[in-house]
Amino acid sequence: MDWFKTHEWLNLLFRWFHIVVGITWIGQVYLFNWMEKTLPKEIDPNAGENVAGQLWMVHGGGFYFVEKQKIPKLMPRSLHWFKWESALTWISGLLLLIIVYYMGGLMVEADSELAESTASYIGAGVLFLGYAIYHFLWSSPLGKNEIVGAILSFILTLALFIALDTIFSSRAAMMHIGATFGTIMTANVWMTILPAQRQMIASAEMGEPPDMSLASKARQCSKHNTYMSIPLIFIMISNHFPTVTYGNDYNWLILGVLILAGWLAAKWMRG
Repeated sequence: MDWFKTHEWLNLLFRWFHIVVGITWIGQVYLFNWMEKTLPKEIDPNAGENVAGQLWMVHGGGFYFVEKQKIPKLMPRSLHWFKWESALTWISGLLLLIIVYYMGGLMVEADSELAESTASYIGAGVLFLGYAIYHFLWSSPLGKNEIVGAILSFILTLALFIALDTIFSSRAAMMHIGATFGTIMTANVWMTILPAQRQMIASAEMGEPPDMSLASKARQCSKHNTYMSIPLIFIMISNHFPTVTYGNDYNWLILGVLILAGWLAAKWMRG
């Protein structure tokens, strides 16, 4: 009974923390992606050739002026990175996955011959394999075409869910699709976006023009994160509605439809 209470408290506290840090991360992702599309539309004619965009915003009684420079002329004393939100969201999500699924006995159905521990090892491997496949696809010539890349990503996602649904419980299978999305999003930040930013800053500090292909890769990953975030949030709440989501006979089709709906919502929210 004591372990049950401890398990419940850990579930509650990590879920609470995960939601709070997730809100800060996703909010920043959408704000910056919105600014990327809006900044170039409002440039003062006298701003100069180095200015790629300007924007006035108002919030909470304050007025804010944002300017995007093509090449930073002067590095600021304090540069805000917005990186720990993604790390804390992923770490808390992983701990929640361990508590609820890997330690909670929810990985397989009651009549399954697969051991819970084996299923947990497979589940953890899926997270990192998913990022490897994503990175390979979008770094390949196929990923150069966004439509082709999106179609292949969609097909691979549904194929992964169908495969997991044959060995895991349907609830665990769907949740691991969401966890894979979250892992890809965090890896995008730490393995592509941040390294690209560091290299561009190093070039600016040495007075050299930055490699803009790095900016393009970072921008693409940030864009992908916005498109994965809404389906991910749906998957997070799907366990509260088993009959119409993971427990449905057509759960793969429902997942596919709601991923597409999430992508359309993300496209609308981006601008």
